Amino acid sequence: MEDSSIYILIAIPFFLILMGIEWLFARYQRKKIYDLNDTVTNLSIGIGNQVIGLFMKVILIGSYIGVYENFALFQIENPIISFIIGTILYDFIFYWAHRWGHEINFFWGAHIVHHQSENYNLSVALRQSWFHNLLSFWMFLPIPLFGIDPLVFIGVNAFNLLYQFWIHTELIGKLGPLEWIFNTPSAHRVHHSTNLKYLDKNYGGVFIIWDRIFGTYQEEIETPVYGITTPFKSLNPIWANFHFYKEIFRALKNKSLFTKLKIIFWEGPSDVGKWLNNKVDNNFQKIKKLKLNTKFYVIFQFILLLVGVVVFMAYFESLTFSYRLIFLLLIIWTMWSISAMLELKKWVNWSEIPRLLSICTLMNILYYLQFINWFYIFLIASASATFLILVWWIWHLKNEINTQPVNLN
Repeated sequence: MEDSSIYILIAIPFFLILMGIEWLFARYQRKKIYDLNDTVTNLSIGIGNQVIGLFMKVILIGSYIGVYENFALFQIENPIISFIIGTILYDFIFYWAHRWGHEINFFWGAHIVHHQSENYNLSVALRQSWFHNLLSFWMFLPIPLFGIDPLVFIGVNAFNLLYQFWIHTELIGKLGPLEWIFNTPSAHRVHHSTNLKYLDKNYGGVFIIWDRIFGTYQEEIETPVYGITTPFKSLNPIWANFHFYKEIFRALKNKSLFTKLKIIFWEGPSDVGKWLNNKVDNNFQKIKKLKLNTKFYVIFQFILLLVGVVVFMAYFESLTFSYRLIFLLLIIWTMWSISAMLELKKWVNWSEIPRLLSICTLMNILYYLQFINWFYIFLIASASATFLILVWWIWHLKNEINTQPVNLN
């Protein structure tokens, strides 16, 4: 892997450990900041971001290398100086890319997924859009003009992303003088809140000085209320990435070409409502009670999903394009099924059986083709466990899902 995904792959166990520590500290302080449904959804969306990003890296990294090799104005030989300058340049552009992600509908449609959670914890940091990078990567192409080596840029990109993980927490208060320079948990809580005075504030990634310079800084004064102004009524990670574009499409109906372009590329999400003339409905079921066996089943399937994604990321370059697509489809199918289990959808019983069979078949084919032959013991164990869980699913979960449907829409 010749991109920042290698850093993410290494960081995954640390993400999970830190989330566990945060949960324990919150429990000690008698705070409920984690919810199973929300956390699984956050992590599923984060998984989608990483696996889809593997397919996009050829475009993203290739474009950067092309500009660097053909148009760089000079070279910065010292890697430390290059990293420092690259970090500052990257964060400055990140500020504007992030700001446009909130102020322009075309970009907000992708970025909105990061703000949908009504909780605020470390898992929210991993809830990232599946294609926002594809929409905004061109904004970062001036960086190679300043002689920042592609490998250094990959490190800068990873540093900016990993830095923002720790600021997604309620357990760290204000950090004194650091609040003047760096993005902190306090500053970022403001950014994620729906409080009127907090809307569209604090866009910086590593540094908060850009917000101070350009007038978008807001200190944390009152308790934040998290989420988006029109609550997202689904646990489906696929729908999470596309639902706002449906609203944009509705707003475009029967409009002139000029107005359509204005709505998409000039106006922001606060303007969409004036074209739709609809009211916000806050009366929906936010908490769905699951039986203990359903929770165990969801957690088990999510662990298998996570392991499968790690293997996929590690062996991505060894797989043919066809198998990459098959892996991707099974990962998305699994995320879709898990969300349906959390929402207690009736149809998931019939979806789950072919999904599990497909996973077992793929694992054995991969072994036969010697893509991941050292993982044979895990594959056999997973296949056996999956079939056992399939039997358990049919006899223990079917009744619950058929008798307690939950409609979020």
